[in-house]
Amino acid sequence: MAKANNQILHYPNLRTVMVIEETIKNADTVVSKSELKRVLPTQIMHQTLNLVLEYLEESGKIVMGSKGITWIYNDNPRLRALLKRAVRLA
Repeated sequence: MAKANNQILHYPNLRTVMVIEETIKNADTVVSKSELKRVLPTQIMHQTLNLVLEYLEESGKIVMGSKGITWIYNDNPRLRALLKRAVRLA
């Protein structure tokens, strides 16, 4: 993160978060940070990208692994209803 004495120097705006979110969501495969920066329609500072990725991971929308970043969030209302009614085993 872009921190100086534990202070964030620059927060991303909503448009930036949404652009990064859509790019990851529409990716066909796992995407690396460098590849993500390359395919984004506008240039984004590395620290800003890291801050957005941290937010997306904490909110359960992406997973960042050794091979890259992938979208995991599913907002299908039918799936959510099924999961609510499901019985957990173990």
